[in-house]
Amino acid sequence: MFENLQDRLGSILNGLTGRGALSESDVSAALREVRRALLEADVSLEVVRSFTDRVREKAVGAEILKSIKPGQMVVKIVHDELIEMLGGEGVGVDLHAPAPVVIMMVGLQGSGKTTTTAKIANRLTTREKKKVLMASLDTRRPAAQEQLRQLGAQANIDTLPVIAGQSPTDIAARAVQAAKLGGHDVVILDTAGRTHIDEPLMVEMADIKKNSNPHEILLVADSLTGQDAVNLARSFDERVGITGLVLTRMDGDGRGGAALSMRAVTGKPIKLIGVGERMGELEEFHPRRIADRILGMGDIISLVEKAAENIDAEKAAAMAAKMAKGKFDLNDLADQLRQMQKMGGMGGIMGMMPGMGGMKDKMAAAGLDDKLFGRQIAIIQSMTKAERANPDLLKHSRKKRIAAGSGTDAAAINKLLKMHRQMADMMKMMGGKGKGGMMKQMMGGLAGKMGLGGLGGMGGMPDLSNIDPKQLEALQKQAEAAGLGKPGGGMPGLGGGLPGGLPGLGGAKLPGLGGGFPGLPGLPKKK
Repeated sequence: MFENLQDRLGSILNGLTGRGALSESDVSAALREVRRALLEADVSLEVVRSFTDRVREKAVGAEILKSIKPGQMVVKIVHDELIEMLGGEGVGVDLHAPAPVVIMMVGLQGSGKTTTTAKIANRLTTREKKKVLMASLDTRRPAAQEQLRQLGAQANIDTLPVIAGQSPTDIAARAVQAAKLGGHDVVILDTAGRTHIDEPLMVEMADIKKNSNPHEILLVADSLTGQDAVNLARSFDERVGITGLVLTRMDGDGRGGAALSMRAVTGKPIKLIGVGERMGELEEFHPRRIADRILGMGDIISLVEKAAENIDAEKAAAMAAKMAKGKFDLNDLADQLRQMQKMGGMGGIMGMMPGMGGMKDKMAAAGLDDKLFGRQIAIIQSMTKAERANPDLLKHSRKKRIAAGSGTDAAAINKLLKMHRQMADMMKMMGGKGKGGMMKQMMGGLAGKMGLGGLGGMGGMPDLSNIDPKQLEALQKQAEAAGLGKPGGGMPGLGGGLPGGLPGLGGAKLPGLGGGFPGLPGLPKKK
């Protein structure tokens, strides 16, 4: 979503940090480029003007021009103001009210309200252990109520039975009453939308609000809408009174202007973002993490959280035990590749690593994109059980058969086998005896410096089982202070990295990536 803006702002701010001293004209010239970049990203003009004015006011002060590294100070000011524009601190869905807590979903037709309703219900059920009832108030769109019922059945979440002929306000009142009788903690009302804002829609929303008294009114908006999203948010806020925003399709190729504008214009927090079509692809919105990504500083906390969610702790521990004995076959490699796919693929992981966002284009040019994972998994799946367990069996005739079965060629199979050998050799070194193995020594030393007590992951991931979110935030700040959160700073402390250290970029391996990401033991167990 923010790739174009990240590239533009990164080049502008890197030009400042490379200078020994800055004049007021240097800052003004850079801010003109920042202004242009934000406008091209579809950020509202009033938001851009306010943002650049605040940055200019702080960036031309005496303490900036006289500081030792004025360029870095300007970057920090831009970073801080970007966080402020996005909302400061992240705000989740508020459930602090007597049960059943009523959540009302509003928005235009096609913004993804019904799907988002099911995603929120699924999130509250699985993470908060809440009993949720969903009710469709959309009597206009054909099969809207049936769609919500099917989503509820898919996620094993209760939905209000449909009674033909009832008005939206009657359905809302019935849903609240049914939630009380059924012992539900939360009831989510999926209201109707229109292709555009009109008076009947606003009157209907106001009536539903009056009859159901919702604790939260969440506006669902398509992040690809652009500047029209600002007018949408302002209209709903003035007429209905929203309490928060949910942005859908944040995984698309839009320019991100809606996310940067809507919060600034309405003053209401962005609470959740949809990052995919699947039920679990809904994330909390963290302004600081988004600002870090936009400025190329990475997002280690989200990366670790995503790893914790997607990696099976028991399976990881079993693989770690094999690696400690120097065993790493093609089945293990396939598991590693699948785990990386679950975490967003190579591009998603690299985008969250400090200083590595700019490597994605170079990797794609070298053929190291997410399609590579699919091809490599296809090659492994075309092998027999014996071949996966013992790659030494793979001679010319077998490779010819595997190439035909996977739709590849012998060269692709040889590259895969070479990568496997490199990883297997590295695992033997890391799992070697003598004071607990190389990886344990390396990560233990780093842990001591960071005050974490132990980074026990075979793949370099920290042991997060006893670390709370505040400690994670502190870890991120420590990384930034050490220069790891700046463009080009690299992330050598992560250790584990992508399979094989990504050989093939001019013969050089990527810094801090060298074999076996994602990390194996040391991650919190799935709940």
